[in-house]
Amino acid sequence: MTAVRPNTLLGVAAEAALATPGVTGLHPRLAHRLAAAATPTRTDTVPHRTSPEAGVRADRAPDGSGWHIEVRCVLDEGRRALDIARDVHDRVAAAVISHLAALGAVERVTVEVTVTRVGPRREVA
Repeated sequence: MTAVRPNTLLGVAAEAALATPGVTGLHPRLAHRLAAAATPTRTDTVPHRTSPEAGVRADRAPDGSGWHIEVRCVLDEGRRALDIARDVHDRVAAAVISHLAALGAVERVTVEVTVTRVGPRREVA
């Protein structure tokens, strides 16, 4: 069994969420936004972008029985938010479970999806 790295789970979950039709982006948590605001401004012409993983949180369950994944999504208008959120939940759960199984770590996974905004595509800073 290979050790499970939370950062790898973040990438797996972010990729699965972003591949879901109707998801336009992942919204970073406040801690990521505050950290980005506290860093010195960049003098080059490359715009600063928050990584998609900033919109995902992966923690061990309090009782140590598995993983809890939180995904914060920005959705496209035109479809029911509930339907998209369910799709995100199912895709993220399947991707994380598959990743864990490939590592030989069969563990329980819970996924929480929070819709932070519905509307036209915008850059999330």
